Amino acid sequence: MPVYTRVLTRLRALRVPMRPRDTRVLKRLRDARDAHPSADRALRLTGHVLAAVLVLGALLMPNTAPGLRPDRFTRIPAEAIVGAVLLLALPRRPRVIFAALYGAALGVLTVLNLLDIGFTEYLGRGFNLVLDWGLLDDALSYVRDSMGGFVADAAAVGAVLLALLLVVVMALATVRLGDVLARHRTRAGQGALVAGTVWITCASLGLQISGLPVASDRAADTVRGQARRVVDTLRDEAAFAKEARTDPFGATPPNLLLPDLRGKDVVIAFIESYGRVAMDDPLIEPGVGRTLDSRGAALARAGYQARSGWLTSATYGGSSWLGHSTSLSGLWIDNQQRYRTATNSDRLTLTAAFRKSGAWDTVGIMPGVQKTWPEAEWYGLDTVYDSSEMGYKGPKFSWSTMPDQYALEAFERLEHGKKRKRPLMSEVILTSSHQPWAPVPEMIDWEDLGDGSVFDAIEEDGREASEVMADSTESRKEYGRSISYSVTALTEWLERYGTDDTVVVFLGDHQPIARVTGHTKNRDVPVTIVAKDPKVLRAIDDWRWTPGLRPADDAPVWKMDAFRDRFLTAYGSVRRPTKG
Repeated sequence: MPVYTRVLTRLRALRVPMRPRDTRVLKRLRDARDAHPSADRALRLTGHVLAAVLVLGALLMPNTAPGLRPDRFTRIPAEAIVGAVLLLALPRRPRVIFAALYGAALGVLTVLNLLDIGFTEYLGRGFNLVLDWGLLDDALSYVRDSMGGFVADAAAVGAVLLALLLVVVMALATVRLGDVLARHRTRAGQGALVAGTVWITCASLGLQISGLPVASDRAADTVRGQARRVVDTLRDEAAFAKEARTDPFGATPPNLLLPDLRGKDVVIAFIESYGRVAMDDPLIEPGVGRTLDSRGAALARAGYQARSGWLTSATYGGSSWLGHSTSLSGLWIDNQQRYRTATNSDRLTLTAAFRKSGAWDTVGIMPGVQKTWPEAEWYGLDTVYDSSEMGYKGPKFSWSTMPDQYALEAFERLEHGKKRKRPLMSEVILTSSHQPWAPVPEMIDWEDLGDGSVFDAIEEDGREASEVMADSTESRKEYGRSISYSVTALTEWLERYGTDDTVVVFLGDHQPIARVTGHTKNRDVPVTIVAKDPKVLRAIDDWRWTPGLRPADDAPVWKMDAFRDRFLTAYGSVRRPTKG
C-alpha cells in the first residue's frame, strides 16, 4: 500500500479531521515519492535500519562505561525474538499498542542504564530506584555550585528532554518495525524461527564472543537487577533500624566515656576525597608523597608524632556524609535510607560521646554546609559554623565555598583560639579537594588571610573546571595538587596553633571518582592520629599503624564502621550496651 494511502487510512481510522491544506501536503509528498522512487526506497530502508539499530542497541546496552565496546553489541537478544513473535501474532490495533508500549519500556530501560553508568562513574555503584532520586537534586546543586546556574539549568533541561526523547523515539522505532514485520509476515516468521533456534543452540552450547555469551538476555537481566535492588532495599530498612538501636556504648555513663583523653583538645578532620589512590597512582603519588613526608618532618620538629592506617569507606566518589556518619557512628551507612535511619536514631556518635562525657565543648566547622543542617544534634555538636558564618568574603573555588586554609584560620579565630573552661572537641570538614579540582587554592601567609579577599587573584588565575573535567590525566594531576594543599593547610594549622594537649585525627571520607581512580573496587582511605603527648599514641600501639603521616601499603585495613568502637575502647571507654 502506498505511503500516501496508508497515512490517509490511519488518519481516517483515528477520526482526525483533514483540512484541504493537509491533503495537499500529503499529495505533494506522494508526488515526490513517485518522482524519485529510488530515493524513497533508500529513505524507507534507512529508517528501517535505524529503527532496528536503536532497538537492538537498547536491548544490548551495558550499564557501565567500560562495557560500552563494540563486542557487547554482537550478541543475539532473546527479548528481540520474543517481541518479534508477539508482534507477528497480534492483530493490527493491538500490535501498534503493544509495539508502542514495548518501545517506551526500552526507552525507560535505556534511561536506567544511563543512570547506572553515571552513578557507577561517580559513586561506584548502580542507580537505586527507591533511594537515589534525591541524589539527582544533589547532583544538580553540585553542577550549579561548580559551574554556575546557567550550566546547571541547561543540563537539567537537557537531561529531561533526552529521557523523553528516548522514550518517544524508541516507541516510534518499534511501531515502525512492527509494521515492517506485518507486511512481510511469512519471511519475518521464518526469520524469528531461525533466530530462536540459533539462540537456543548458542545458549545450550555456551558459545561466547569476547568472553560474553552469544545468546543474550541483557534487558531482562537489567530488569531483574533493578528489581533485586528494590527488594533488597526494602528488606534492609527494617534490619538496619534494629541494628542502629543496638549500641555497645549506648548506655555507657558519662564518666566512663573517653577518660584517657580528658584535658585534650581533639580535632576530627575529614579531608574531601582523600583516598588511597593519592598514594598508589604513579602520577599522583610523587607530589602527595613529598607533601606527606615534608609535613610529617615539620610536625616532628615541632614535637608531634603520628600513626597512620587504612579504613575502607562505605561510599565512593561522592556522598561524603555517608563516610562521615559511618566512621563516627560505628554503623555501615552506604545509602541515603540508612543515613536517614541512623540520624533519626539514638545511636551514639563519636563526636556525641565527647559531649555526653561532659568534659568537652563541641563545635563543627562546616564550610560545605549552605543550608539548614539538622544532623548537628545527632553528631552532638553544641555549635556549628556553616559557610555563611565564618566571615569569608573571597571567591568560591568551584564547589568549595572557601579555601581550607581560611576555614582553619576562622576556626582558630572563632573557637579554638579562645580561652575556655573546658577543652574543645571539633569536627572539621575540609572541602578544597572536592571535585572538579579546578581552580585549586594556594597557601599564603597566615597573617595575610584577612576576610579571604586575598584569594580573588588566585581564583582568577586558576584553571577552568571544564578544562580539567574533560581530561582524565589533568584531573589526576589537579586532584593530587588539591590533596597536597589540604594536608598542608591542616598540618600548618597544627604546627602554628597546636599545643601540648592538641590531638588531631584526620582521614579521607572516600576515594575520588573513576576519572581519577579508574574503575577500581578499592575503597580505602588513609586515617592518621597526631599528638605531642606520647601516651596518646601508646594507647593505639596494638593497632600496628605506621609511624608518620603516610600509612604503609601493608598497614592494617579496617572497615570504616570499626573506627568508632576501636577509638572509644583505646581511650578508656567502657562498654555498656543498649539493645534494640
